Amino acid sequence: MAFLDDRDWQGRIFSGGWVDGSGEPYDSVEPATGKSLGRVGAATPADLDRAVSQAVQAQRAWAAVPYIERAQVLRRAGALFEKHQAEIADWIVRESGALRPFAEFQTSNGAAEECYEAAALAAAPFGEVLRSVEDRLSFSRRRPVGVVGVISPFNAPMVLAMRALAPALALGNAVVLKPDPRTAVCGGVTIARVFEEAGLPEGLLHVLPGGADVGAALVDAPRVPVIAFTGSTRAGKAIATAAAQRLKRVHLELGGNSALIVLEDADLEKAVSAGAFGSFHHAGQICMASSRHLVHASIAEEYTARLAERAEAAPAGDPATDAVAVGPMIDERQLQAAHSVVTDSVAAGARLAAGGTYEGLVYRPTVLADVTLDARAYTEEIFGPVAPVVAFQDLDEVVRLATDTEYGLALGILTGDPAKGLALADRIPTGLVHINDQTVNDEATVPFGGMGESGNGSRHGGTAANLEAFTEQQWVTVRGEIPGYPF
Repeated sequence: MAFLDDRDWQGRIFSGGWVDGSGEPYDSVEPATGKSLGRVGAATPADLDRAVSQAVQAQRAWAAVPYIERAQVLRRAGALFEKHQAEIADWIVRESGALRPFAEFQTSNGAAEECYEAAALAAAPFGEVLRSVEDRLSFSRRRPVGVVGVISPFNAPMVLAMRALAPALALGNAVVLKPDPRTAVCGGVTIARVFEEAGLPEGLLHVLPGGADVGAALVDAPRVPVIAFTGSTRAGKAIATAAAQRLKRVHLELGGNSALIVLEDADLEKAVSAGAFGSFHHAGQICMASSRHLVHASIAEEYTARLAERAEAAPAGDPATDAVAVGPMIDERQLQAAHSVVTDSVAAGARLAAGGTYEGLVYRPTVLADVTLDARAYTEEIFGPVAPVVAFQDLDEVVRLATDTEYGLALGILTGDPAKGLALADRIPTGLVHINDQTVNDEATVPFGGMGESGNGSRHGGTAANLEAFTEQQWVTVRGEIPGYPF
């Protein structure tokens, strides 16, 4: 029997959590073909209220169990992600349009590793002894926040949910997860199924596929003190504004307009390969995508020509049935948004060196040359397989270009002199820096996050960042006897 042996997830109850809700059922749709993959029951704000109430009750007992028991659940979950990688990856391919290597990364390198790292996090030191002028023991300790709300996107639905969900559970919290309704199975139902099998106690994980109204209810819920959101900058600002009214802590991983800098001493062939991957991987639907190729003027023309050749040669189509380099975009709205950036930029003076066309939801890898600095392809996050190329003359100019954005997520610098690349990176504020690599990189062990319009800093990954994200600090003092007071 298959691990996900159903195709109808309307009101499914798992022992580890509660999946979907009482709203109108809808089809999970395969973007490459338009076919229905199954039925999902949409959650409602009323379902959210019930889920939070159950999570609050379940969390108290979970926080009280020995850390080793939480770690064991996380280790079992990691092993299950690995055991069922093929089936889970199939769902990621079909429901999100990902290529199989990316789907497998999300399952084993992503979800499984997040669980293993979280299992270790459960045993991490969680306090420190403090000095005190009084005759007493003074220390701080970390306590779980209670219920963590996780709102995850469609583009990497498994790993972008798990990187908040796994450490939150490991540290003694309950989780209410609202996945994007377009990827509710691979980014929601699958996770609930894994934790059911792993033995997570009932009521600690609630998965509610729903729209903006459910997300708003989650942000507004007074008994959910922490929100972890990954998505657009526009939505992140709305969440931050609403959460401020509740004095909630929010962890925001938002959009990007990341620069890939190619210096004149870079290995050109390898640079072109890295640039193509950075822009075209997962049809460009990655917040860290190489959104602006800033190339030294002495090699810009050749770089653009070679990049265009790779774009034209890249096979595109259905990743579930064909050996392709680029799969479909998630839906028509996303495709048309990216296409409008391309057409507007060409109208503003950019030259279409490759691509700019689509069939169904498959957008051809696109290269734009001679991009003007006021073109939308330069100023906006594209979230499509588009590589705008801009030439620069010297390091001072490329610093100005790279910092000429409201975003601050990722930076790649390709050069024959890594020391020069690192010195250049020191002049460009950004959350993530990769010398001699493109901008799309992520690991479960690293603090991940951006600045400016890209978010509010490193909020996921690594022991320190996860402890800060999903616990509260508490000051405790202990005296041997009650002191005397002048009253």
